[in-house]
Amino acid sequence: MKPDHFEVTPACTAVHHLLARIGDKWTVMVVKYLGNGSMRFNELKRTIDGISQKMLTSTLRGLERDGFVTRTVFPTIPPRVDYELTDLGRDLLVPVKALGDWAVTNEQRVREARARFDAARAGKEHYSSFEDAAE
Repeated sequence: MKPDHFEVTPACTAVHHLLARIGDKWTVMVVKYLGNGSMRFNELKRTIDGISQKMLTSTLRGLERDGFVTRTVFPTIPPRVDYELTDLGRDLLVPVKALGDWAVTNEQRVREARARFDAARAGKEHYSSFEDAAE
């Protein structure tokens, strides 16, 4: 239920779309590594543990589309492709770094909260699907 005074504005929609872009599983890591300077595709792939070629390609295309990354193709054999943050991408590093710093600072507190939550849930009877969904 939405509060009566809540209104979805164009600004809310814009924030939602941008947070969806930068809040996905891989974008923050790609931006973080590109913050150190331009990198080739395979260099990024080797650096980011667990990312598939398909996901890296998709992430880079999305970042390029949104203006965070530039892609430069060099006419060599084989072709060399470098990715680099734009000014907008470098601006994004500020909140990304702040969020990363916050996560590192609060990691222990989050782990403790999870442990308390899990311990409290472990002592309760099995919930029905309806009761789980209501929580």
